[in-house]
Amino acid sequence: MISMIMVLNQKGDIMISRQYRDDVSRAAADSFRLQVIAAKETGTQAPVKRIENCSFLYTRHLNMYFVALTRSNVNPALVFEYLFQKIRILKAYLGEEFDENSMRNNMTLIYELMDETMDFGYPQNCAVDVLRLYINLGNVRPQDEPEPSQLTSQITGAIDWRREGIRYKKNEVYIDVLESVNLLLSSTGNVLRNEVTGQVQMNTKLTGMPECKFGLNDKLVIDKESGAQRKPGVEIDDCTFHRCVRLGKFDADRTITFIPPDGEFELMRYRVTDNINLPFRITPAVLEEAMKVSINLKVIANFSDKLFATHVVIKVPVPKNTAKAKIKNSFGRAKYEPEQQAIVWRVKRFPGKAECMLSAEVDLMPTVRAKAW
Repeated sequence: MISMIMVLNQKGDIMISRQYRDDVSRAAADSFRLQVIAAKETGTQAPVKRIENCSFLYTRHLNMYFVALTRSNVNPALVFEYLFQKIRILKAYLGEEFDENSMRNNMTLIYELMDETMDFGYPQNCAVDVLRLYINLGNVRPQDEPEPSQLTSQITGAIDWRREGIRYKKNEVYIDVLESVNLLLSSTGNVLRNEVTGQVQMNTKLTGMPECKFGLNDKLVIDKESGAQRKPGVEIDDCTFHRCVRLGKFDADRTITFIPPDGEFELMRYRVTDNINLPFRITPAVLEEAMKVSINLKVIANFSDKLFATHVVIKVPVPKNTAKAKIKNSFGRAKYEPEQQAIVWRVKRFPGKAECMLSAEVDLMPTVRAKAW
């Protein structure tokens, strides 16, 4: 597993390091500094580097590098998840925009967190709420301190994301489903790729240790319950869950059963690629002339007239040598934005089944090349 965790600044100097196994040394930081930081590979190459039979997996926060070193064949997703959780924990303790000075001023705290979140290279407890129970910077009032027996069971127990004894006058659960449609069209209007990615955000204010169930109109559930009498549901290709979800129950009957953490958290993420109804149909027409480009764009809303799409943004790319653009549109606001090299059309409220038009005359500046785009 992970042999060492290092935090380096933008010069490549080690700020903090914690060695969990003896198969690597601090001298490995020199190789990382020369071959990754000095070579300016960050952002252009994959965040995994193999140097002298040692794998370096890293991510950035502001001007700092969080690096994990290993000589074994580890699961990269697990290592990156630990690094992201480590940054999330530091944000909870030091603030969202913690920097190099904050790290240097809280060395003792950070080493405590490193020891608690990893043991012999294996990630351990990364729940912020539980870590705050016994790593508290000395600012927890005596009456808020938990009993030692409760603390031990919470650290080592199966439900470390929720503490016992939570009480509310009124039980409330808020659920937000956020979805984004990703679409790739060819020049002839054919759909090359389309998918919907979504996430379920929850905010729970419940008393005690409640067990909640969350249902989806998944194809497997509907086919099992009602056969062919009803329309097929949405077939979910892949999904990831918060660690509070009981995966055994989900595999057995496709119901999401969990004891939720207190407050806001992300329950699950999912992706759908089949039976996607595209919200808009776009028909472009572009006429190229010597020093001018004529653009006509028609957008039709495919969803029901009882619904509205809000804050719709349509970007029409234009050549780099564009001088100005004369734009006419049926509703909304459209203008040429040079910094984006596009005509940006913004519609605050787009009614269903509506059809809108945009026409633009783009004047081009003369260039050395015959065709600048």
